[in-house]
Amino acid sequence: MEYETPLFFHLMSYADRAAHDVVDMVSGNPDWEPPAALREALREYADFHPAEFQYPPSDGLLELREEVAARRGVDVDQVVITHGAGEANYLAMARALERDAGTEILLTDPVYPYYPGKTTMLGGTQRFVATDEAGQLEPADVREAANEETAAIVVNTPNNPTGAVYPAETVRELVAIAEERDALLISDEVYDHYDLSGRFASALEVDSDHRIVTNAFSKSMAITGFRVGYAIFPPQLVENARSRHMLVNVAGSRPSQYAVLRALRETEPEYYERNRDLLAERVETFTNALDAAGADYTRPQGSFYVMARFDGFPGTLENVERLIDEAGVAGMPGEAFGESKSDWLRFALVTPRVEEAADRLATYFE
Repeated sequence: MEYETPLFFHLMSYADRAAHDVVDMVSGNPDWEPPAALREALREYADFHPAEFQYPPSDGLLELREEVAARRGVDVDQVVITHGAGEANYLAMARALERDAGTEILLTDPVYPYYPGKTTMLGGTQRFVATDEAGQLEPADVREAANEETAAIVVNTPNNPTGAVYPAETVRELVAIAEERDALLISDEVYDHYDLSGRFASALEVDSDHRIVTNAFSKSMAITGFRVGYAIFPPQLVENARSRHMLVNVAGSRPSQYAVLRALRETEPEYYERNRDLLAERVETFTNALDAAGADYTRPQGSFYVMARFDGFPGTLENVERLIDEAGVAGMPGEAFGESKSDWLRFALVTPRVEEAADRLATYFE
């Protein structure tokens, strides 16, 4: 089996090799400060006994699992601490395909490209359901696409790349469709702290044995390098997920989990509110410049991303490389996210140079 290297890595390397200054808007690495308690915990950890530098429990530090369970209103035995949201989604999709309830994964178009890659790696097949222009998913379209081979429906809310936030009625319907088809709804909620709409609804609000929720602290605490995520499984699916996690990773990072636990317990809501406000300001700055450039764009309800379309400049890899070379701005080609956004470009607003990047784009396309 051949695996395709994600375009994120190609474009970050391409931008790094440029001989001139480039504003990086490729991937969602937050540029703001992590919680102060997290830094303090790391400093404290350096002086711990050597026993604390050894393997933690494979499914995560018990105290962290208990904290997650209490916050999410689930039993601690349902929580597995993972190597970021990436592994959480991998485990969830694996469990869906291992149930012998189908070999097909329903994905949205546009789609975060790691989902189809994981599907292929796990031996499943993809079927895509188009969203509307704002990125909203119509449950009736999902119900029509679902069939006896549907093992899982994978959604991401708030969404990468569109910024859509699914309302509670959509989430309830998606769980209902999964139940009707004896499938699993896998809800990736990694951007839940960056809901700018006030409409975000977690799939955990629906009581069902047919949904798995995945998340991580990578975005909410601005620590993508720490690789601490989690998955919440129905009780009957969690044991095999633990076993696969152990076989793939043995265990996660004990210092990272300790630091996240401290930050969860000691960080006030104002930390998250400040970061949401910063993101909202950047959305306004960037979209105002896109207006000046005469571009079409999506205004995100959540997450970090704006998609833009410029006349006569489709979202191809070649054109993104041209923007790096000629405008000094690095984004992502829309074609990486599916056919429906092949005319678009995606920009991550996780840089203090958002206004500068917007000005460069406006000048380039004027």
